[in-house]
Amino acid sequence: MALSPMMREYLNMKEVYPDCILMYRVGDFYEMFFEDARTISQALELTLTGKECGLEERAPMCGVPYHALDTYVNRMINQGFKVAICDQVEDPKTAKGLVKREVTRIITPGTNLDMTSLEEGKNNFLMCIVVFENRIGVASADISTGEFLVTEVPDIHKLKDEIQRFSPSEIICNNAFLLSGFDVADLKDRLGIMVSAMSDAYFSDEAAVNTLKDHFHVLNLSGLGLDTLTCGINAAGGLLSYLLETQMNGLSHMNALRLYHAENYMVLDSATMRNLELTETLREKMKRGSLLWVLDHTKTAMGARLLRASIEQPLIDEKAILERLDAVEALNDNEITCEELREYLNPIYDLERLVTRVSYGTANPRDLVALKTSLEMLPAVIDQVGTLPGKRFKALLDELDDLSDLTDLIDRAIKPEPPMAMKEGGIIRDGYNADVDDYRVAGTEGRRWLAELEEREREATGIHTLKIKFSRLFGYVLEVTNSFKDKVPEHYIRKQTLTNAERYTTPELKGLEDKILGSQDKLFALEYQLYTEVRDHVASQMGRIQKTARAIAEIDMLASFSYISRRNHYVRPNINNRGIINIKDGRHPVVENMLRQDTFIPNDTQLDSDKKRLAIITGPNMAGKSTYMRQSALIVLMAQIGCFVPAKKADICLVDRIFTRVGASDDLSSGQSTFMVEMSEVANILRNATSRSLIILDEIGRGTSTFDGLSIAWAVVEYIADKKLIGAKTLFATHYHELTELEGKIGGVSNYCIAVKEKADGIIFLRKIIKGSADKSYGIEVARLAGVPEAVLTRAHELVGQLSDADITEAIDTLTQSSPKKSKPVHYDDVDLQQMSLLAAVPDESVLEELKTLDITTLTPLDALNTLYKLQNKLNNRWGE
Repeated sequence: MALSPMMREYLNMKEVYPDCILMYRVGDFYEMFFEDARTISQALELTLTGKECGLEERAPMCGVPYHALDTYVNRMINQGFKVAICDQVEDPKTAKGLVKREVTRIITPGTNLDMTSLEEGKNNFLMCIVVFENRIGVASADISTGEFLVTEVPDIHKLKDEIQRFSPSEIICNNAFLLSGFDVADLKDRLGIMVSAMSDAYFSDEAAVNTLKDHFHVLNLSGLGLDTLTCGINAAGGLLSYLLETQMNGLSHMNALRLYHAENYMVLDSATMRNLELTETLREKMKRGSLLWVLDHTKTAMGARLLRASIEQPLIDEKAILERLDAVEALNDNEITCEELREYLNPIYDLERLVTRVSYGTANPRDLVALKTSLEMLPAVIDQVGTLPGKRFKALLDELDDLSDLTDLIDRAIKPEPPMAMKEGGIIRDGYNADVDDYRVAGTEGRRWLAELEEREREATGIHTLKIKFSRLFGYVLEVTNSFKDKVPEHYIRKQTLTNAERYTTPELKGLEDKILGSQDKLFALEYQLYTEVRDHVASQMGRIQKTARAIAEIDMLASFSYISRRNHYVRPNINNRGIINIKDGRHPVVENMLRQDTFIPNDTQLDSDKKRLAIITGPNMAGKSTYMRQSALIVLMAQIGCFVPAKKADICLVDRIFTRVGASDDLSSGQSTFMVEMSEVANILRNATSRSLIILDEIGRGTSTFDGLSIAWAVVEYIADKKLIGAKTLFATHYHELTELEGKIGGVSNYCIAVKEKADGIIFLRKIIKGSADKSYGIEVARLAGVPEAVLTRAHELVGQLSDADITEAIDTLTQSSPKKSKPVHYDDVDLQQMSLLAAVPDESVLEELKTLDITTLTPLDALNTLYKLQNKLNNRWGE
């Protein structure tokens, strides 16, 4: 048996798109057949039926209504499917034989344009990664907004930063990327990114160069500023080829390719973004409780996206930062202007995504009305911006276009409240086109026209029995009985002879017939034609709209900065080049918003590149160490995005990276323990931090034994504080009080602690950072506050007295070549001896001698750790004897 023609066409198309779910338009449904039907019926819980296909067995089939296509496609995309949409490309009413069909687009996570599925304030990036021997090319595009960027990075570690920076929903790559050692499974499983390796043909030098030159209409790549790139060109060309292939249109809205250099922005790795809760909270993954939640008072979707991008990519260009700060200050000084600006911005829709829909030809009439409503706000925005001082606003004013010609066109052509459908009429405004007006009137007043014509012809001819009648064969005709044939005018045209009458037509009647018969179909067709002409004209002005949209986004973000700065009493930070971070009465921007007014306790932060490089902070849990360190990092970050900061005064140097190691949690998905996760993050910091970095370290070494943890924490402090190795500005919180002995013994190390007030029935956390070190951790008091049973607390008091007799600070004194303190008397109990001091046990002369001759200035952290292990083993062996 042979397949039916339709099913044969379906299978032929499926062969072309084997990796896609093929959705095949049949009447009012999009159908899926055979294996696609089985897969999707199970994935989306659709009813699986069958269809006659010419074979002995019916073809498995499931389908969805055409009007619900986007909903079901989004569900498929969210489950990791690629979807090919096969549409009817000719009218079934006029088709001869099988209706012509073509795949009109391929939808993937990175190419989804459905507005309901995209987060309004977040870009949806598709990333292309091309790994060569010595370099990696990275190109990223958001086709919903037209953004297209390219760069190159030297290695896999830097590539991780770029993936973190853009958070793509889809990655395409060459096969070399899969073999590079990058954890691709983590991208897919943990981050939910679709990763697809493409044929090397996408990334060849010739194909990439030609694709870019053809698309951007340039003779050579120097016209795009890409002549300094190597594999970046391959990545950009491969990405563009993929988009042209899947979108099946000219991508006219992607009219610029921006080369950027990662070193022009502060680098924030995934751990830092997570620990500082920049865009979502650590536990609930919610916007509320994040820095973005505090700062985002934007009025437009474009402004919200730019704000998120700015938080994820802070500036390190002092000039750009100062221009933003000047702009925010100008808005603060002109509060009424700022508030009027925000009011005018509020009705503006997402211009970037609207214009993309226009360029794709998918914008409906309501989209154009939304565009018009947005453009109507531009003259007022321009007037307000024109009154503001400063270089940034002058530059933004030059970028703004009132687009009044487009506003006027849409207003004249499109009804104020049109339908969403494009082919069912009701779109074009009365008076815009005479034929539309005539057809519209014809549909409602055709009978009156005929009656008036009939009366006029009776009076003109004197034939009082003349009637206008309708014939299926001849249309509208003038019918005259045979008794009045001699009075018929010469201009009457005979159409039909009846037994007792003759039927005629006239040019006027024929004109009325043309208007009345099929007036609705003609009206709908003409309205659609006129609508597409308006839409195409708007698309031709896309560059102007995109340029204005970018300016609106920045104005919106700056106005949001001004609003939150005034509301929360932020101050302008001073930007210095002296390597100093000096914050007076700094506050955590998020925590203070979550607390009652005026209940947050502010604190100072003082770091520099010399004597105050590294601050060791001690104090009990729940006292506020983590909040203090996070607030310091957030204040620096806010300064570098050009926002005012929560402090009484702030003098901030530019930092190239912010590193954080905060909290402890197992990474169960990758089989890593708490300690392994901690050490991996510490290793990343030690490898990549520079003297211009800011490092936040909280409780290093907690995930292992006390002795090992202290050894590692000490070695890390030593390594970071060393100017020859890193010398970065660092806040280091610890429960290892022994580390406070390092102040004065390692250059640049200072001690700070959280002030605590002791009472007879417990303690009060004063939340204030003061100079000096805590004399104890108050762990048992914290346990009491947490509700631990009294019996446990009593026993803990007994044990802490015994354990505190083992004074580990003597080892530090010895290893830093200082005079050791006198050992306390040792009283051994059943506690684990490995948790006590090395030197609190019976002395071993060889160990002491080795310690005395040890030159710690030449030891790496790993060497120090190995040495300590060796000394521990010697003492353990002796103790075992």
